Amino acid sequence: MILVLRALGVGDLATGVPALRALRAAYPGEELALVAPRWLAPLVDLVGGVDRQVHADGLGHLGWSGPSPELAVNLHGRGPQSHRMLAALRPGRLLAFANPEAGAVDGPPWRADEHEVDRWCRMLAWYGTPADRSDLALRRPDPGPLPVGVTVVHPGAKATRRRWPVPRFAAVARELAGRGHRVVVTGSPGERDLAAAVARAAGLPADAVLAGATDVGELAALVAHARLVVCGDTGVGHLATAYATASVLLFGPVAPAHWGPPPDRPWHEALWAGPHPSADGPAVHPALAALGVPDVLAAVGRVETAAARRAVPVQASGPPPLATRR
Repeated sequence: MILVLRALGVGDLATGVPALRALRAAYPGEELALVAPRWLAPLVDLVGGVDRQVHADGLGHLGWSGPSPELAVNLHGRGPQSHRMLAALRPGRLLAFANPEAGAVDGPPWRADEHEVDRWCRMLAWYGTPADRSDLALRRPDPGPLPVGVTVVHPGAKATRRRWPVPRFAAVARELAGRGHRVVVTGSPGERDLAAAVARAAGLPADAVLAGATDVGELAALVAHARLVVCGDTGVGHLATAYATASVLLFGPVAPAHWGPPPDRPWHEALWAGPHPSADGPAVHPALAALGVPDVLAAVGRVETAAARRAVPVQASGPPPLATRR
């Protein structure tokens, strides 16, 4: 059995998909279990190839009662905490970045200046398991009662310094609605007031606010069938990449070279005005604050044109189900 640790969020899971697929291909007859937060379960189902999810919210003791895994893979971080969490299970072999403090001395070195997708592909390649960094697509879920063809504006982010100002998001939403877009505003339950403020300032109807009304699987379905996504450096942007939905992503303080969409896909555009010196406190980071409404609207025009010109549609169904992969 293969146990993989990636106990993080939406964007973290999405950027780990190529590595997960590589492990599935390398060990087709083995059970593959993924350690991830329970609330990510609907999204884990869309990855394909994962037999079982082990629920864990971050690092710490893992309630594991089964036999020691034959192989444990740390796709979570550079250690030492994540290394020790897996080592405590006494796996037959541990694949991880080198971290002498945690007793891991045979792995590749960690590089801070590296795209998150490439980081885990490189680690597996070091151990002889090649991964395709472009293998980012997720299975496209049925939208059910969710609206299709909408423009998703997602103003939230975990850190307030990564949130573009409400008046600017509202100005973009107002302009796009005026151009004929059906705009919806998404977010977590804790971001409902933020989403409502954007919608109100943009003159959108109350039912345009979907923040807190969707779980992560429904959010994925909404993005999969959307016309456009406008958001910051968040998991929603990674969902847009996974479904080839046209997107404009606003970055800061982290550069898109570390977390952005593939640069060879012009229907996704990452805007970044950095580098700028980091500022303390919750204020919007200068690299993000430097982006104006005209910058975003111009990028919208470019990504929609690129999406319309795309000659070969991205496969709609995503990876085949597990039953056909083994």
